[in-house]
Amino acid sequence: MVIKKLHDAGIRSEHAYCAAVASIGLTFLSWATSIKAENVERADRWGIFVGEWAPTFFGLGLALAQYEAQES
Repeated sequence: MVIKKLHDAGIRSEHAYCAAVASIGLTFLSWATSIKAENVERADRWGIFVGEWAPTFFGLGLALAQYEAQES
């Protein structure tokens, strides 16, 4: 069980939520940097790639929160 292993490693739901919010900022920052240094298509693809991280981290945060609630 992946969530149990993450929890046992010390990762809590708050960590996943913070990572999700940080990845939103990273998405904008990487897009803004890429659009000046590279062509628009590549900047858009990079922004979309990094942008997929936020929902993943939010999902992990929800799963960890549910696991934490069951454990206590």
